Parts: sequence; structure tokens; C-alpha cells
Amino acid sequence: MYNAKAFSAASASSPLASTTIARRDPTETDVQIEILFCGICHSDLHQARNEWSGVMPTVYPCVPGHEIVGRVTKTGSAVKKFKTGDVVAVGCMVDSDGTCEECKAGLEQFCHNLTLTYNFPDKHTNGVTYGGYSDSVVVDERFVLRVPDNLDPAGAAPLLCAGITTFSPLHHWGVTKGKKVGVVGLGGLGHMGVKFAHALGAHVVLFTASPNKKDDALRLGADEVVVSRNADEMAKHAGSFDFILDAVSADHDINAYLNLLRRDGNLCLVGAPEKPLAVSAFGLLFGRKSLSGSPIGGIAETQEMLDFCGKNNITSDVEIIPIQKVNDAYERLLKSDVKYRFVIDMASLKGGA
Repeated sequence: MYNAKAFSAASASSPLASTTIARRDPTETDVQIEILFCGICHSDLHQARNEWSGVMPTVYPCVPGHEIVGRVTKTGSAVKKFKTGDVVAVGCMVDSDGTCEECKAGLEQFCHNLTLTYNFPDKHTNGVTYGGYSDSVVVDERFVLRVPDNLDPAGAAPLLCAGITTFSPLHHWGVTKGKKVGVVGLGGLGHMGVKFAHALGAHVVLFTASPNKKDDALRLGADEVVVSRNADEMAKHAGSFDFILDAVSADHDINAYLNLLRRDGNLCLVGAPEKPLAVSAFGLLFGRKSLSGSPIGGIAETQEMLDFCGKNNITSDVEIIPIQKVNDAYERLLKSDVKYRFVIDMASLKGGA
């Protein structure tokens, strides 16, 4: 084991603060990574404050962070994919059993024995995993990804969660040139959905409750912007969408969007509202429409997403902060006061608290 600098939450009510954590020394299949940038995901805030206690109670101290970009500093003797100096990434998973049906299909995100990047039982230390709000991390090479050379590493960090969360359903549901695609909400997830759908060649319509987001949506690649509270604007698009990506985590009327799907259209949830959404059966029956959900993607698909970003020069729109501002960033996140993802510059960790 070796000591690493990090920021952690000591309890649900305490702010994140400087600490030292123990990391394992690399085994023969491990890659040790100096973390350069780590994105802040809304789930980091939920975990740090134990707001998912009913599903995934937080174990303290908690070191969040699963949008990691860094540089390889050491490799195990059996590592073949990476070498010292490579710029690499780590997302929401750091291990799985590798033998189940899901893993064999390249769908490690559905493995019943997966290991999440933080706040999850650690098979190596018998403690819990610690995330990317740290100066380094050690990960099995199977869960390390290559970052294309042309991508800005800070802008690439959120691709490991917000990126793959939006790319995977677009990919799975066959969004291509000629498709009409809606994106609901222009936040951390939604802005990536717009970028990807545009790059895939779709006609992209952004739905927002905020008229002042129109210019930004068009800049990001939307062809049209619809104010969701305007019934006339919504009605113009009835029965016309092949696919709608719903990135809203607040309570909202899902039926208003089901009505916009064409026959055999699909509406996919990537946002996670706290309360169950009321769904009209008739909204699905008439038109053979479907409602689905999607989490992150598997490792192969995540690498495919990163390569796609490299070819199309896609990164997240980010605001870079020093780690000493992480608690301020959490408060701003609650107010949606960021365009569109916070990313921590881990060089600031060397400055201490």
C-alpha cells in the first residue's frame, strides 16, 4: 500500500476536506495513474451527502469522483495495453467478474459483481473504493481507457460519465443520419446528448423550459429549440420523433414527450427523477411506442465513444476549478449554476487545503 492525497467527506453533513488515503500498490495487471483532471458528477454530491441511503448507503470517509483523466506512472508486469506516459481515463467502474453473460457480451455495467469506482466494496483492500478526487489511482488495465491525443484532457473527463451515459442509448437505439431526435433538458447530460446526436447526423430538437438557453443549444448543435411550456410549439412536433433522450432529473410530464414519438419511437430516460413518473398506457399503446432507460455503457462502448469524440473533436463544455473550491461547486451544482460540467484540476491538490 502507499499513501495518496485526496479530498473526502467525513460524514453526510461535513464539507469535503483534505485527507490522506491508502491505495494498493499495482499488481501484475494493474495500471497506476497520476490523476490530472476529475469531473464532478451530480451523483458525487448525492453520495457525499448520503442522499441515496436507501439504495447505496455511503461509507465514510467517502472520496467521490468517477470522471478521471490522468497519466500512467507505473504498470504491472502483465500489462500489455498501456505504458508509462500514456494519457488514459477511468469511468464509473473499476472491476467486474469477467465471466458472467453480461461481461462476455461487453456489458460490464450490468454485471452483478461489478465494482464501482468509489464507495463500493474493494476486493483488494477489503475496505471501500476511493474515487478520483485524489492525486492517483490504481486500476486493472481492463477498466482503463485510452484518451485520443487531440482531446483536451479537462474537457474529456466528463465523457467518462456524462458522455457515455448519453452516447450509449443513442448508439443502442440506432440514431443515425436522417433520424429526428429530441433531447429534453440542456444540462450536464443534455448538452452532451445534443453534441452526439448532431455528430451522428440526426436532426436535433432541444426541449427546454428556459427560453434563454436557445442560443447555447444552437451553438452546441441543435437544429431547433422548443420551449416545453409552449403548447403550440410542442403540438407542431406531435408524432414525429424517432427517438427522444430525456436528461431531466426533476419531476416532469413524461406523457407530453411520449405524444411526440412517431410509430415505434422510443423515449429513453437518462435523468433519474426522485419520484416515479406517471405514464399513460394509451400514450404507449397507440403507436407501439416504448419507454426505456439506460445507464453508462460497457468498456468497449466507452472506448468507442472516446474514439468517436476524437474523430469529431467532441469534449464537454467545462468550468475548471481548484479542488479547494469543490464545496462551492457542490452548492452551485444544486442551483444548476454551471455550463455544463465542473472539472477539478488535480494539480491544485499539491497545494493542500
